[in-house]
Parts: sequence; C-alpha cells; structure tokens
Amino acid sequence: MEKNELLNWLRETDEQKLEKLWAEADAIRRANVGDEVHFRGLIEISNFCVRRCAYCGISAENTALTRYRMTDDEILECARAAADFGYGTVVVQAGEDPAFDCAAVERIVRRIRAEVGLAITLSLGERTENELRAWKEAGADRYLLRFETSNRRLFDAIHPAHGERRDRMEILGMLRRLGYEVGSGIMIGIPGQTWDDLASDILKFRELDLDMIGVGPYLPHPSTPLAALEAELRAPEDEQVPNSEMMTYKTVALTRIACPHANIPSTTALATVNKGMGRELGLMRGANIIMPNLTPPKYRVLYEIYPGKACIYETAEQCAGCIRRRVLSIGRGIGAGKGESPNWKLRKNPKPNDE
Repeated sequence: MEKNELLNWLRETDEQKLEKLWAEADAIRRANVGDEVHFRGLIEISNFCVRRCAYCGISAENTALTRYRMTDDEILECARAAADFGYGTVVVQAGEDPAFDCAAVERIVRRIRAEVGLAITLSLGERTENELRAWKEAGADRYLLRFETSNRRLFDAIHPAHGERRDRMEILGMLRRLGYEVGSGIMIGIPGQTWDDLASDILKFRELDLDMIGVGPYLPHPSTPLAALEAELRAPEDEQVPNSEMMTYKTVALTRIACPHANIPSTTALATVNKGMGRELGLMRGANIIMPNLTPPKYRVLYEIYPGKACIYETAEQCAGCIRRRVLSIGRGIGAGKGESPNWKLRKNPKPNDE
C-alpha cells in the first residue's frame, strides 16, 4: 500500500467502504498472526521522569503530581500474578527514572526470569547501548520505544530539549542489532500532525520492520504545555488529523495491512475513548494483543500520562477476568505461551526463497 492509497483511506468517511477496510485488515490479521489474543501484563513501576515531553502527564514539569517508585518485591509480586493469570509476558514500564539505572533494571529482569519465567518487555525510555545490552543479556526479550511522529519538526516541538537526548530512530536500530523484539508506535491527532505525516508514519512502520506497533489517539492532559498550546500548534483545518476513535481504528487497520506479521495491541487509550467496546473493535479491525494492567491501584491512579484512563480502579484480578470475557465475547481465543511476534520469528528464521 503506497502513500496515496493510505491518504485516501485515512480521509475516507463512507461507512460501507470502511467496512471493507475492517474486513481486509481482519482477514490479514487472521492469516498472519491467527485468532488468538495474547495478553501482556503491564507493570508501571515508576512515574518519575526526567523528560519534559509537552504532552505527557508524568513529565518532570508536572510538579503537582504525587510521585512513586515500586520496590523490587512489589514488582515481583505483580509478575507472579501475571503467571497465575496465565499471561505469557510482563511489560515493565516507567518514565525515564534515574533510580531505575542499569544495575537496578538488570536485577529486576534477572529476578523475573529466575522466579517467574515469563517473557519480559521493557519500556523505559531513551537508554544507552550499554544499558540495553546488559538488560538483553539479563533476560529481557522485547523493548518498546515510540517514535510518536516521523515528522522531525513536530517531534522536536513536543519534546523540548532537556539533558542528553538520543535519537529514537537510532535506538530502534540498535535494539534490532541487539536481538530484541522491537516495538514502537505513534500518537494520532497530535496538534500539528497532518494527513501526510500520518501516512508517512505508517510507511515508517514498514520501513523499520517493527515487531510490535502501538497506535493510539492523542489525549490531552490539562497539566501539560501542549494542552495550553494546542490551538496555536494545530495544522490548518483541512490538514489537521483528528485525535478521534475512528481515526485510531483506521490507523490500526492500515498498520495491519502494511505490517501483516507484527503484533498490534488494542490499546488502553482505545478503551478510554470507548469504554464499552473500544478494545473489542480494535481487535476486530486488525489488533491481536491486549495489555491488562497489573499495577496496584494505589500506584495506577498516579501513572496519569493522560486523564480518565480506563480501568485505573480495578484490581489486577478484576482486570484479568474482564479482559478474558471481552475477548471470548467476540469469538477470539486466549493465546498461550510468550506470544512472540511472527515478524521477529521470520527475521530470525527466514523462509527459503522458493517457499
């Protein structure tokens, strides 16, 4: 699918035509990653962050936020719960918190690997090659780092310089060389994001040969600079991408068509904009991953990257039961095992040219 076709679909509003897009994406999903939905248990280990990203509620600039860090034992308790619930993976996520340095994360990864044995995904921001190598050697399997937008001017506008910055595209290449399953993604409807930008983002997913791709709507946090500057930064009316639920489904579907073997989550952000059916509709339009939250509710309410996040008051057990029921209600199965990305498997063991 080339850029002009992507642009046409992104602007499409005819419901009958969009039904064809949903059907194509769902068929490609079924053929390439199957009907099973794999669960990734999310553990938000800290809301401290040194970065000042203009859109993020846990930015260092948000001085009104109560900060927390989970202990190693609390993190391991969550990982054990993931194993009890039958999840194949835990996702260890935080802001860029200096307290979780190379040694601290390495220690946590080794404990999860030794005591629980689940696959481990890390999402800890822009890190050095030495850190990423150490964590891979300790047992981490995957790393998530969103590039947010492939438009460098827009990226710089929403990521003000503060301390040492590392190029996210370079880090994604580094992760691939180190042997990680590599995940990235974008926000949809950032003020200033044009249709051409969004189409370029989808093509960038394909160019980067990503193993995991997360897309979700930009949800403004009232305590961020971007919320105050939103009107000023918006592209002209006919060029600004809306941060809508429908635009997110279109992006999920087009991402599935462009990257048929990638793992694609139906995100919490979708569940936030449509608490009744957001996750299910995402799964029916190309997604195959769900990330139920394991973070204790007393911390979960403080990991407020955007307001009104779904499921922040549920216990991990309640979340597990709810998600299972939702997946089964649309006729999909629950995945077993670690749920490695088919794209990553193909890269490790490419098929002969004659197959």
